[in-house]
Amino acid sequence: MSRLAFAVLTLVMLGACTCVRNTSQSASGVDSKKISEVLRGFVDQGSLVGVSALVTRAGKEAYFGAFGYADREARKPMGRETIVQIYSMTKPLTGTALMQLWEQGKFHLDDPVSKYIPELADVKVFAGLEDAGTPLLIAPNRPMTIRDLTRHTSGLTYGESSDNATIKALAVAANPLAITNTLDEFARRLGTLPLEFQPGAKWRYSFAVDVQALLVQRLSGQPFDIYLREHVLEPLGMKHTGFFVPPDQRDKLAALYDWKADGTFTRQPDERAFKFNTGHWPLTPGGYGLTSTLDDYTRFARMMLNGGTLDGARILRPDTVRMMTTSQLDPATSDRSWLVSDKGEMGFGMDFSVRIDPPKAGGKAGEVGEFFWDGAANTLFWVDPRNNLTAVLFTQYMPFGKVPLHKEFRAAVYAGVDTNALPPNLNR
Repeated sequence: MSRLAFAVLTLVMLGACTCVRNTSQSASGVDSKKISEVLRGFVDQGSLVGVSALVTRAGKEAYFGAFGYADREARKPMGRETIVQIYSMTKPLTGTALMQLWEQGKFHLDDPVSKYIPELADVKVFAGLEDAGTPLLIAPNRPMTIRDLTRHTSGLTYGESSDNATIKALAVAANPLAITNTLDEFARRLGTLPLEFQPGAKWRYSFAVDVQALLVQRLSGQPFDIYLREHVLEPLGMKHTGFFVPPDQRDKLAALYDWKADGTFTRQPDERAFKFNTGHWPLTPGGYGLTSTLDDYTRFARMMLNGGTLDGARILRPDTVRMMTTSQLDPATSDRSWLVSDKGEMGFGMDFSVRIDPPKAGGKAGEVGEFFWDGAANTLFWVDPRNNLTAVLFTQYMPFGKVPLHKEFRAAVYAGVDTNALPPNLNR
């Protein structure tokens, strides 16, 4: 055997520390073999370093599988206890915390944000450039509301990734989400930036959920991270989810990889990849920053599927969950960026994307009424009340979407789903 062949065989054997646990298709209506073939295939082809997934139906585990490495260089396999950075999958948890306070009557959804965050009281709307090249700023037609924050119609954007060169330059200079900022300082800096559009006029992914975190903090009287832990994470038994990973848990952290144009992966230096989650920083953002495990995040997904409760813990009321997971976008808000494809399949609720039309792109990849979101390192989750199903998918690479993982995983999950095998979950 050549050295090259031996090296390849060794790598495959080491990387194939494959963990799979599943129920039969007849019991769960999920084709576990198909899902494993898809996930293992990505790793075997070198298209992913590591990947894991957990699927439940009717509250029971229907599929678990883990393939490849959480840490390729240390030869640590992807596993059930692997901790990953979930990035924007933080957002639904923040929205849950905010809506708990809404249930308590702490605010009205149509309250102006400035009622609670006066740092944003004087924001103006960008309306172009004057002859001298300075920004032309005008008053908003109406105040930005808390409802706007929950559905990304506030006028805010993620300024540093804006297509508007002026907004981008101002946001880079202000750096509102610097990890050395408190949420209060974040709001002060954000208040110096113009809105990119009139509130309600467009859908744009934005700083809005970080503003929600500050609302939670001010309305509850507790630091956001503490409120989130005490009122959402701990009641759900999400013991391995948080902003800070303690030293005795860091060996479970999955490495973060950069995808290259030739299809290879380069590991990000740990001091950069893990900087936020291994230090105690002033910033506790609502839009990103949490780490979690498959089982932890599945508990959150199951709670939402069950209409706000899990194992006796009531997190939200059923009517609140129903509202959060029903599209809140006005049909007149037709400019929705990348949220909606040219087939018009998606709406947006409160910190969740919501499927409002059946899949049209060929094959079965979801159901009307499902709600979901993903994270920058290519994590994904969704909840499907029609099929009484939750799914959580973990991998750790950037940038987003360079590997067709989400599409093929969805197709594999639904390839075996028998919609008649289990009754729909009507608690939502």
